Amino acid sequence: MVTPDQIKHYIEAGLQCDFTEVAGDGHHFEAVVVSPLFRGKSKVQQHQLVYRALGDRMREEIHALSMRTLTPEEWGK
Repeated sequence: MVTPDQIKHYIEAGLQCDFTEVAGDGHHFEAVVVSPLFRGKSKVQQHQLVYRALGDRMREEIHALSMRTLTPEEWGK
């Protein structure tokens, strides 16, 4: 079973992040991801970047992930 720490590591390994926090129970996860790469992108595009960082794990290991994506400027407010 995948852990929140593993998901955090996967995201940070595949995406430039200023801050990442993942919580969950092994089946359902919630993530907060702050990245400068989100600047100028829609929420859908931001989520796609996170999904791309997670790759095939979204189909194989992670069954439910809700996320809040923010630019560093949004996070600082």
